[in-house]
Amino acid sequence: MSKSKSPVLEAKSLVKTYGRVIAIDGADLQLFPGEILAVVGDNGAGKSTMIKCLSGAELPDGGTMEVDGKPITFRRQKDSRDAGIETVYQTLAVSPALDIAANLYLGREVRKKGPLGIFFRMLDNSGMKKSSKEHMSALGIGTIQNMSQAVETLSGGQRQAVAVARAAAFGQRLIILDEPTAALGVRESNQVLKLIESLRERGMPVILISHNMPQVFEVADRIQVMRLGKRAAVVTPKTHDMKDAVAIMTGAVKIDPKDQTLKPVR
Repeated sequence: MSKSKSPVLEAKSLVKTYGRVIAIDGADLQLFPGEILAVVGDNGAGKSTMIKCLSGAELPDGGTMEVDGKPITFRRQKDSRDAGIETVYQTLAVSPALDIAANLYLGREVRKKGPLGIFFRMLDNSGMKKSSKEHMSALGIGTIQNMSQAVETLSGGQRQAVAVARAAAFGQRLIILDEPTAALGVRESNQVLKLIESLRERGMPVILISHNMPQVFEVADRIQVMRLGKRAAVVTPKTHDMKDAVAIMTGAVKIDPKDQTLKPVR
């Protein structure tokens, strides 16, 4: 990973409307190398729409985006994946009937080398299973050993781990996680939080969208608070507490730009 303190991903003045509804209204975002940036906000604040624009799921109506300082436009999700950006949505998008290895390589299957792969299009199942185990081990996921196990037999936390491992395996620049602990128990949520921290330890920048404020303050380096489609403030767990973040979300408190953390803290 680059050690530069320039943003890995930067969005400026993004606008997205649905008819007369303004979902995001000139919102900004900067993600720096090796950090976890949490994006929080009340329902309708625009955080989910912004993430859809950053991941190519939606095309913004205005504004600009840059990856490693170069202007870029994502017209579809494949464009963002090609740029090294992987997204794990709340719905997970795993196939329950397939095994773990097949899910990790879903849509990116590896064929066997030589004539079997070229002419007969045979998949390298053993190679994908071996590689899948390596990816899971690299993230410290020790609760899953058998890569031939069907995903439908896994717990909610383990399924989330598979989705995160897939993103980490193919995400070259950054990973976006949308409500990764939603509908999970305390133990499974802690497992996912450890996964997120392990991504940071590997130098992978992460954008975390979450409603769970205690978890956000536990793992995030910086916290971007969204309100009414705009970036209301960027704070850190060291400079502000959860009450401050909620007050910013509701509009009860406004933070002067000079008191915000717009630069990297790591």
